Amino acid sequence: MSALFPELELERERDRDRPALRVSPDALTYAELARAAGALAGRLADAGRVAVWATPTARTAVAVVAALLAGVPAVPLNPRTGERELAHILGDSTPELVLAGPEDELPAGLAALPRIDVELTGPEVPPEAVPVDPETTALVVYTSGTTGPPKGVLLSHRAVAASLDALAEAWSWTADDVLVHALPLFHVHGLVLGILGPLRRGGEVRHLGGFSVEGVARELGDGGGTMLFGVPTMYHRLADALDGDARLTDALSKARLLVSGSAALPVHDHERIAAATGRTVVERYGMSETLMNTSVRPGGEPRPGTVGTPLAGVDLRLVDEDGSVLEELDGETVGEVQVRGPNLFSGYLNRPDATAAAFDGDWFRTGDMAVREADGGVRLVGRKATDLIKSGGYKIGAGEIENALLDHPGVREAAVTGEPDADLGERIVAWVVPRDGEKPPAEAELADHVAGLLAPHKRPRVVRYLDALPRNDMGKILKKALSASG
Repeated sequence: MSALFPELELERERDRDRPALRVSPDALTYAELARAAGALAGRLADAGRVAVWATPTARTAVAVVAALLAGVPAVPLNPRTGERELAHILGDSTPELVLAGPEDELPAGLAALPRIDVELTGPEVPPEAVPVDPETTALVVYTSGTTGPPKGVLLSHRAVAASLDALAEAWSWTADDVLVHALPLFHVHGLVLGILGPLRRGGEVRHLGGFSVEGVARELGDGGGTMLFGVPTMYHRLADALDGDARLTDALSKARLLVSGSAALPVHDHERIAAATGRTVVERYGMSETLMNTSVRPGGEPRPGTVGTPLAGVDLRLVDEDGSVLEELDGETVGEVQVRGPNLFSGYLNRPDATAAAFDGDWFRTGDMAVREADGGVRLVGRKATDLIKSGGYKIGAGEIENALLDHPGVREAAVTGEPDADLGERIVAWVVPRDGEKPPAEAELADHVAGLLAPHKRPRVVRYLDALPRNDMGKILKKALSASG
């Protein structure tokens, strides 16, 4: 049996009826999950890899748990993936089966694969589980493909367990916690942290199916939820709704832990939520290849804009462009984040060249740029490929300028990119969604606002106004789309 799920062994009779997961309208106890996943695992024993049509349902959770119990790598598929990308993922991962809900309509690209409909029931005594080597691949998670075709990230049982246990230590995460979220189940955030995390602890997860302010208020309020996982877009909507919504304010105030990830949560939203509820949103930092690297510790001094210190077992360093290791803890010196530890992936599927290029010895090159504060805390300033702007001899991170822009009362959303400039090398471009589209703040006003908060060389030289920023399924801004539209 996979050591990821000790609670599914159900050795204690009193634990059989403990709630495991609920995705409306379906709910499973640990005993029911063990039976359903165990029965399905018995049908997967001889498979190489299996695809999972990862809808936000209890059946997706059962399918993934079954694959892990069987020691068979699961390939979660985004139901919104386009025809070309789906063909690439299937051709690259070559799954032998596809697991889906009985009512799911699968695209033509999956027609050639044998299909198993996932059921939520199973025999009272499921087949005996087989031992699983911790180095066996648990999941093949595909990257977003922003720099080429998506790559299959090989995540072992060892890496998943190490990352979840490090988070449990940092967050005091126990079987008594009830996690609430509405994240997609084809990605590390929603699937590994949001489903496998609670099940490893022996706690409960309640997936909302789709995000709604009302659903969060219900589950964290009278529903007894203790933790909320979300992305910045969700927390922004919660912050907007807090004014005048006493039920939501009370629900967020009761939560033991509010966690935001997948992208930076703007400081303005941190401050609005803290002012209304007295609760600080905790940010953590990870990616598909590394799972979780750092986290702000709950209960400490609020640190909006930072992602905390390295988790147990994770080594982290900043490296300059010339390869030298940066020792400065000054909150200003920018370098690329490199990490190593038991949380790292095993490599990219079928891509030894890309795997080799991703490492500097045993350190993984994240491509994220950051500074470190005096206490060792990490503050991300953007991606090396899209968010590091070299202007007038300075290295500038887009993230801090975005936070400064969001501090302006006339700005609803903001993104910052660089574009070629004959004099400066690159000039800073701000993409702004104004709160009032009829009366947007003037370009000079925004430039002066940023210069006053940060430094004159960090002010935007160009401001472009939009109705909305392009985002992916996880709420991340698609900056390449912005650059193309400019």
